[in-house]
Parts: sequence; C-alpha cells; structure tokens
Amino acid sequence: MIPGGQPNMQQLLQQAQKMQQDLAAAQQELAETPVEGSAGGGLVKATVTGSGELQGLVIDPKAVDTESAEETAETIADLVLAAVRDANASAQQLQQQKLGPLAQGLGGGGIPGLPF
Repeated sequence: MIPGGQPNMQQLLQQAQKMQQDLAAAQQELAETPVEGSAGGGLVKATVTGSGELQGLVIDPKAVDTESAEETAETIADLVLAAVRDANASAQQLQQQKLGPLAQGLGGGGIPGLPF
C-alpha cells in the first residue's frame, strides 16, 4: 500500500499475473492427469482427464452374456454410464483440489465459468 491507503497497482498487477499463470498451469496439469472410474465391480472402467475428457473405456468380456444380446447391451450401456459418471466425479474432486486454492486467492470462488 502506498500512503493514503491506496493499493500499489504494480503489485496488484504482478499478483494477478502470477495467479493467472498458476491457474493456467493447474488447468494444463488437469488436462494431462488421467482419472479412472469403474462400475459393476470393475467390469467397466472409464478413464477421463482431470478436466473431464473421456480418454478410454474398458469392458471386461465377463460383462457380455451371449444368451441375451438385448439385455447385455442394456446392462453394458448402464455400466458405461455409471463408470463415466464415477470417473467424472473423481475428475471434479481433482479440479477442486487443484483449482480451489487458486479461486480462493481470487476472492473466494464463485467465478463464472469455473467448476467451483
């Protein structure tokens, strides 16, 4: 602060630039971090990035019942949805861990467009 209670604009700009760099680095790290979710006791596994992009899907052959193709298709669809939701929930937790502290540094969160 300079005399008179006015904030030092140069210092504020430097702090804002550092927070912007930290946020960009955290977002990049999220985009590169794989997070896994599963369903059906591991019969279906989904891998998403920390930012929520689906990267991989593994379906165990044990999930396929050749006796009833229609029922198997419905079951697999349900398991895939559950695995992707599980992976996305884990990705959101990771986002909170990585981006939450940065949001607090920007005034406590509630920033439009950010997931926290």
